[in-house]
Amino acid sequence: MRFLWNLEYPLIDTSSAIPYTHITFTGPTERPGRITHPTVTDSSRPLDKSGADSASGPKITEFNSLSLPQPVRDGISDAGFVEMTPVQRESLPATLNGKDLCAQAQTGTGKTATFLISIFTHLLEQNTEGKKKPSALVLAPTRELAVQIYKEGQALGVHTGLRLVAVYGGEGFNRQEKALREGVDIVIGTPGRLLDFMRRKVLDLREVRHLVIDEADRLMDLGFWDELRNILRRLPPPDKRQSMLFSATLDSGTRKIAREYMNRPVNVTVQPEQITAEGIDQLVYHVDRDMKFRLLLGILGREDIPKGLIFTNMKITASWLVEKLKDHGYRDVGLLTGDLRQSVRNRVLDKFKRDRLPLLVASDVASRGLHIDDVTHIINYDVPQDPEDYVHRIGRTARAGKKGKAFTLACDKYVYSLPEIEELLGSPIPSQVPFDEDYGEDRTADFTVREFFAREKRLKRETRGHQRSRTRDGRKPEQQKRRRRPPRRSQKSERG
Repeated sequence: MRFLWNLEYPLIDTSSAIPYTHITFTGPTERPGRITHPTVTDSSRPLDKSGADSASGPKITEFNSLSLPQPVRDGISDAGFVEMTPVQRESLPATLNGKDLCAQAQTGTGKTATFLISIFTHLLEQNTEGKKKPSALVLAPTRELAVQIYKEGQALGVHTGLRLVAVYGGEGFNRQEKALREGVDIVIGTPGRLLDFMRRKVLDLREVRHLVIDEADRLMDLGFWDELRNILRRLPPPDKRQSMLFSATLDSGTRKIAREYMNRPVNVTVQPEQITAEGIDQLVYHVDRDMKFRLLLGILGREDIPKGLIFTNMKITASWLVEKLKDHGYRDVGLLTGDLRQSVRNRVLDKFKRDRLPLLVASDVASRGLHIDDVTHIINYDVPQDPEDYVHRIGRTARAGKKGKAFTLACDKYVYSLPEIEELLGSPIPSQVPFDEDYGEDRTADFTVREFFAREKRLKRETRGHQRSRTRDGRKPEQQKRRRRPPRRSQKSERG
């Protein structure tokens, strides 16, 4: 992996970065203009849903122990937050005091609310009213995650009066450009679309004072290093801004990159020994490749699945599965892959979130960063090749303390990545060989994924052939014959 050494701003020496585990911050802030916030008090005593402290009686929430502006408190109250999650409890004392943060925490643990509360608080203290250039930037690896952060920001910051704009590829370029030109406090976006607006001189990041990099490992996995470097070069230097980096998994390379662009970050690791969320019942089925669909039918028929996600390794497999399931009576099943138009993807996700689609078949594009409530079942039709993808896939269920189930169909093609997954988890996953009664009946056994792929390839070939049959002016050959010829000039006119 390449690293950036020739920034136009000097790099900060982070070799002495402070490891952080339950550290309290009570001293003055290192950044001028920041208000020092008190340390979060010990919250070991449980709070009931009404917000009452079960030991002392007064009706308070754990967030009351923080010095937050009233508009932020109102947003927290509207969201129904009572107790802080572990990552919030560990991170907010640092971020509210202006510290940089590098946090590792699994998805669904309140990471988004952590950096939103911090940004809202600082911007309200700074009084950004009247400014047109953004004061905060949130980087997300995918369009879905950018939209999700934007929606949560709109809900949590409804009383702040701060202006949020989400920019991402696939749709709405003119609408997003108009919103940016009208003025914005917080920009949430994907690297490619952010660079598009910066090159068009629509977006100026020189006054950004708060940077968030969410799902940092995913940004690296998707090859956004060059784009990320380009964006960071246009920001104020690390000692002139607050930087927060969040991810469910942070390898040593990602941590090193984060340290080079941050100012002595506080390191927070929440329950590092618990890679996957508690409350997930995991089971691996060792099954022949040709029997996987029958086993999937058996699981769907046996389990009560009000909201389930089925993951595949390839887009073609996901498309084939949707068609097969519909042929077997599962009409309300959605498809989410990377090659769908953004407007289509948004509609599918919206239907799934609103319980209008009980089943959603997705490639890995949907395995990270999406906050979808009440997902009860995860089915890995294919064993993911990247162990961290397994963590993110099953992390869609058992969120916010709820229970969930995760089934993985390990066939001879993908089973070889299973040991690496178990090594990451730190323990073997319970497994079994299916019994005869575990299988369903495949009524379209001849319609295999190979047949589906051949059909799609044939359709594409016919489409390309049809397009080549058109002439340069858009006419078909038979239309070309009927085209009027230009009138011939008379001999008299030719003689002049």
